[in-house]
Amino acid sequence: MIVQKNFLSKLKDFGLNTYESKLWTALLSRGISTAGELSDIANVPRSRSYDVLESLEKKGFIVVKIGKPIKYIAVPPEEVLERVKKKISSDAEKQNQVLDTLKDSEILTELNLLHTQGIDLIDPSDLSGAIKGRNNIYNHLDLGVKKAEESITIMTTAEGLTRKTDALKSSLKKAADKGVKIKIATSGKGAEGAVKDLKGIAEVRDSKDIKSRFCIVDGKEVTFMILNDDKVHPTYDVGVWLNTPFFAQSLQALFDSNWNSMSQLK
Repeated sequence: MIVQKNFLSKLKDFGLNTYESKLWTALLSRGISTAGELSDIANVPRSRSYDVLESLEKKGFIVVKIGKPIKYIAVPPEEVLERVKKKISSDAEKQNQVLDTLKDSEILTELNLLHTQGIDLIDPSDLSGAIKGRNNIYNHLDLGVKKAEESITIMTTAEGLTRKTDALKSSLKKAADKGVKIKIATSGKGAEGAVKDLKGIAEVRDSKDIKSRFCIVDGKEVTFMILNDDKVHPTYDVGVWLNTPFFAQSLQALFDSNWNSMSQLK
């Protein structure tokens, strides 16, 4: 039986390696078969077949038939999918529980101490970096929002505001609740839903047709995106993070000088 490589590679989503994928698809094509037969069909070394089939059995992909010679029966793919989903959910829940226990553990305290000591040794001018991929950029912005103590200033496109509202709303609300002043400038067209969602959290004003993307936190840190979000795939979006009060305060002053001339969005 010949199975295309690109099809086998997709079976990695089921949590299978190459040999497991080959033997499972071979068994699916036969329904029931011996290890030797499956080895020949799938072109998997016989010395590995029994170990791989045992692994598939443990994962719930196949059933071992009682009797001699030992034969294997394929579990329907629909049932396999449900089993895989349950296992992933169970594993994720267990991992979450482990991580929750670490929140108040000595390990996290020691790690935070190491990080604090390490940061103290770094020259502020070295605290900068490039962030690739929109998800990573938003994760970085979320961290900045959570650390904010006085102010958050965001300038973005209408589409960007919609995305940022989805990604950052919870953290922005918590920041606003602790007294952080949040200003957002964006194009008024196409951002109505996001503006409504941010009511009571941030003051949003219309930047007209100015297209710029940046975030300033406490007048100290700046993250700005260097590409037009209309013309770049999210995977290739790039942000630059700078911990520089001099530049941050200068950019904040330029923003504030235009803020009063912007009309409020409701």
